[in-house]
Formats: sequence, structure tokens, C-alpha cells
Amino acid sequence: MTPVCATAASAPLRTTHSALRTAWKRGGGFISGLRCLPEESAIAIVHDASTTAVMMATPSDLEDFAIGFSLSEGVIDAIEDIRSIEVVQGDLGVEVRVWLVAGKGQRLAKRRRRLAGPTGCGLCGVDSLVEAVRPPRPLPPDEMKVEAEALIAAMDALAEAQTLGRETRAVHAAGVWTSAEGLLAVREDVGRHNALDKLIGARARAGAMGGVVLLTSRVSVEMVQKAAVMGATILCAVSAPTALALRTAEAAGMTLVAVARSDGFEVFSHPDRVVFS
Repeated sequence: MTPVCATAASAPLRTTHSALRTAWKRGGGFISGLRCLPEESAIAIVHDASTTAVMMATPSDLEDFAIGFSLSEGVIDAIEDIRSIEVVQGDLGVEVRVWLVAGKGQRLAKRRRRLAGPTGCGLCGVDSLVEAVRPPRPLPPDEMKVEAEALIAAMDALAEAQTLGRETRAVHAAGVWTSAEGLLAVREDVGRHNALDKLIGARARAGAMGGVVLLTSRVSVEMVQKAAVMGATILCAVSAPTALALRTAEAAGMTLVAVARSDGFEVFSHPDRVVFS
């Protein structure tokens, strides 16, 4: 079941802004012109009329963001726990109002988080250390195998699909890819956690989880936690993981591939899923 989503906004939310700037080039002097910048807005995620989190994010794909955040933070177990979503634009930011089915708000009352952090900060305001480093559920064993060359091609496809990134050079992207279907979905945001939450929400709405998760960012522990919620057994990123992220991926049974470039990558955990020709 896909939630009924209504956007109560007088105008479409802007995702970019053209700013006048002066560029200096060595040996070439100064050049005046415009630079396309990504918008950054305060996004309040509200469950049953009570604010759960306030994040600085790109004001796009906000229904996906709210669904993915609700899943990855354990507010809900499945998309069917959401009755409806409403996006309401205000003077200071945007409220994404999520209404849960009867009885689902009790868990939220016991585990309330209030976040008011910097861009894409996934841990600011966590109310316990245990919650911050919670282990993900072990991923079920699978037979997934990915050719090394195909994984590099998948990362190249992610770069090509970054519309907002190409315009601004200032946002992160998260994508999901399978060897059978290629790049299935991409979401972008000024915050790397937000981009992944948007991707989780998009895939939940499509009724299809799993696949290889691709990231344009470094891999911190919360990125592994969120990818595990999506059922991804392979996570591939352009930058290196933290030590805690690696330990978490190992414990979850996730193949962690990082420092992915056009000429190769590094495999840090469960390497049996990557096939080298």
C-alpha cells in the first residue's frame, strides 16, 4: 500500500538558486557570472502532530524522505504503517506531516527523538548512546554475485544520473542498482543521510527493497545501518568507511566496497559477493 500524499503548498518548492559570483582564474583574472547553488531548507518530520526531527535538507522528494526516515529510524516497520503524508510549506521551512495507522504511535512515544542539527546530521539529538550505535538486523544470506567491472559501471551510471549534482557540484547522491535491471533509482540531497533516506522511501513506495546501494559519500555507521534497513547486502561508496562502519557491516553480513574510482575499488568485508575476472 502506498500512502496517500497531498502537497499543501502554494508554489512548487525550489531546489536551486542562481547566485551572482566573481570567479578568479590563475593567469586569467576575474570573471563575473552566475553559479547554481542547491537550496537548503529546514524540514520538520512530524508524526501524528508531534515533531520527531528537524533536518536541514534539499526540499525535494520529501514524501520519500519522510517514509525513508521513518523506516530507517525505526519509527515504523513497513510503509503500511503510514496512513497519509502531507507536505506543508511555511515561512521558515517545510513540515512533512506523517499520519500513522491506529496504534503505531505508541512506539514513537516511548522512543522520541528531537533533532535540530547541521546538514544531514543523522545522530544529533539521539537520546541514548545505545541508540546511536544500534546494531542492524543481520541480513539474510543470499547468492548475490557482482562482477567487479559491473560495479564500476554502476558507479559511473550513478554519476551520470546526478541531475542536481551536475548543476551545483554541491550535493550527495544515493542509488540502487542490480545486475539484471541496472540503475533503478537515484535520490540527491545536500545531506548524505538524507539522500539515502529518500532512496529508502522511494524503494519502499515501489514495493522493492534490496539491491546494491551506491553512495557518493564516505561510509559512516549510520549509512550502514540505513542500507541494512533497505535489505542491501552490498554497499559501494566513493570514499572510505569509518572503523565502526566496517565493524557494523561485518556483523550485519554486508559486503562493504569503498574508495570506488574508475580504475578500481577496495573491498572491506564479505568479499565473496564480488567476482574478479
